Amino acid sequence: MNIALMSHDGKKELMVQFCIAYCGLLAGHDLCATKTTGKLISDATGLPVSMYLSASQGGSQQIGARIAYNEIDLVLFFCDPDDANGQPYLNEIARLCDRYSIPFASNVATAEVLIQGLRRGDLDWRNIVNPHHNH
Repeated sequence: MNIALMSHDGKKELMVQFCIAYCGLLAGHDLCATKTTGKLISDATGLPVSMYLSASQGGSQQIGARIAYNEIDLVLFFCDPDDANGQPYLNEIARLCDRYSIPFASNVATAEVLIQGLRRGDLDWRNIVNPHHNH
C-alpha cells in the first residue's frame, strides 16, 4: 500500500518514534512524505521514503493530488492543534481523504488503530479500489 506520512513541526519527533516502532510493518509498504518529515523518518529508520516538497512549498498539495488520483491508501498526519499555521494543510488533506474514502489519522492514537488494522489485513479492501499498487 501507499502510505503518506505527514506531521506538523511540533509532532515530527512523535512521527519518527511511531515509524521506528512500526519499522518492520512499514517496510512492506511504499512510503511518501513531505520533505522534512520524510528525511527525519528515513534517517531514523533507514526506510525508503519518497519525498515531496516541504508543506509550505507545496508538498501537501503534491500529496493531495496523489490522494485525488487514488494513489494513496492511508494517510497518517500527526497534527499539532496549537499550530495555527499548519491547520490549512491538515484541513485540506482531511477533506480529500473524506472525499475519496482514504483511511486518515490525525493523531497517534488513531494511527495506532489504523496500523494494527493494516497488520491484520483490515485495509486490504484498498487493493480493490487501488489495483495499480497491489503488494
